[in-house]
Formats: sequence, structure tokens, C-alpha cells
Amino acid sequence: MAGVEWGEDISSAAAAASALRWWTDAGVDVIVDEAPHDWLRPPAKAVAPAEMLSAADAAPELPNQLDLFQAYLAGSDALAFASPSAPRVCPSGDPASGLMIMTDMPTSEDCSANSLLSGEAGLLFDRMLAAIGRDRGSIYLAALSCLRSPDGRFNSEAAKGCATLARHHLGLAEPKAVLLFGDAVSKALLGLPMVQARGRWHEVATHAGPIKALVSLPPSYLLTMPSAKAHAWADLQMLAEELKS
Repeated sequence: MAGVEWGEDISSAAAAASALRWWTDAGVDVIVDEAPHDWLRPPAKAVAPAEMLSAADAAPELPNQLDLFQAYLAGSDALAFASPSAPRVCPSGDPASGLMIMTDMPTSEDCSANSLLSGEAGLLFDRMLAAIGRDRGSIYLAALSCLRSPDGRFNSEAAKGCATLARHHLGLAEPKAVLLFGDAVSKALLGLPMVQARGRWHEVATHAGPIKALVSLPPSYLLTMPSAKAHAWADLQMLAEELKS
């Protein structure tokens, strides 16, 4: 090119003018720097302090004591599926037992009985506990959500919020092990479907450190698939061995 070659000193006014003419001829019509920029992206919206405060208020800090957290579950209107008329089935049993068992959400029958794992599924659950020398008084039983969704299912956003609460709950209870019943709980806390997670130990990360977790078939499933009870029994034996160690 006429004027300035690459690497030549362009400190003089004539050289700078020559370089600018070359850039203009080359089609360079904006100032650029060494870092790439997305010139077509709209400018980010500035967040006013009031908006930042609202966002912070929408995600309050969770109680850091178990009894206070239990009260939060029993009364907060910030929970997924909460409404003035929605029944809540809260945790039960002994948090100091060393064994926490978590299901997905109350069934309609549970909501009427005000107890998780009620009815025929509950009777089977009681027999499963007895098989490893436990009963409802010697476990801590909770749900991923203490409220039932209108359609009885988790959507992705609700599951994410419930998983956050469940991890916090686990960190406060600090059981030696947690038994996770079913696909929704396994996916929410381990990121794996039940069929892939079964048969081996996992860890659930919490603010108090990792909690050992085992996934098993829920009693409601075993009622419809009695042949799967052998798999559930294998899971219970793994759990019992861990609790004895």
C-alpha cells in the first residue's frame, strides 16, 4: 500500500493520515480494539437499586436451624405449589436417628391423612422398615416438596427450587445416610434417573458437607410391580450395612 507498511512507525502526522486513508479504503469505519465485541448486541439494561433489592427480597436466606427450617416449610408462602388452601405434609420422625428418607411429594391420600407414605403404600413401607430393624420413630421422613402439585408432577423449575430446599434440609439434619425414593428425587438431587442411580452409593452436596445417598424403588411402585421387591430388598440390605458401619 502507499504510505505506511505494517510495523512502520506512524507517529508522524503524515504517516497517521496515510494509515487512516488505508483503513478507510479497506472499509474500516469504526474504532476497534484487540478484544472482540458483539456490535449487534443491544446494550444491557441498567438495574436500578430498587430492582436489585426486589430480586434479593424474592430469594430470602433460608433458616439455618432445623426447627426454624421445619417452621419455614410449614408456613412459608414462597414454596412451590403453595396456596392458602393447599395442605402441607411436613417432615416427621427423629432427625437425630441417622437415617433420613425422602420421597417426592405427598399423594392425595397423604394430604388427607396428613402423613407421608400413607395407605397401602404406607403399610408396605412400615414392613420395609421393620425388615432392617427400624420404624417411623427411628427415621426422619421428609418430601422433596411438602405440597402436592396440581397435576401430581414436578416441572423443571419447581424441581430445581425443591432440590435447593432439600439440600439445605439434608445439611441441617446431617443424617449418616439418606434413602431417596423414586425417579423425581433421584433426578433432583443426583441428576440421574432412578434406573441409573440404583445399586450404588452417591453423595449429595450440602452446605454441611456431602451426605451419602442411596436410591430405591418407592413403595407405591412396588405395589404395582411386586416382582421388583427383590431389588428393593437389595437396596435395603446395602442401607442396613452402611448404617451398621
